[in-house]
Amino acid sequence: MAWQTVTDWITYALFAASGFFFFAGSVGLVRFPDVYTRLHALTKSDNLGLGLASAGLAVQSGSWVVAAKLLLIWMIVIVAGATACYLVANSARNSGVEPWTGGDR
Repeated sequence: MAWQTVTDWITYALFAASGFFFFAGSVGLVRFPDVYTRLHALTKSDNLGLGLASAGLAVQSGSWVVAAKLLLIWMIVIVAGATACYLVANSARNSGVEPWTGGDR
């Protein structure tokens, strides 16, 4: 195995953390009881997971221009995710879906 640079290890750590947050969001989607908590789990963890993955790619890019583009992509996805989350939650609320209050699933 070839000697790994510090940037490679940083990238591995960022990708591993990214995978953890993507996995946590997927578990939240399956385990949480209602649409509102599921949306919360997905938007929070997926945005952080994508940010960590973008940071890992930016470390490997070696270019400030590429890193800035990755940051811009991440910001666009954050805005799009928040907008989609709002639209789904608002539609659920307008359809009469009540938030879970701690009773049975």
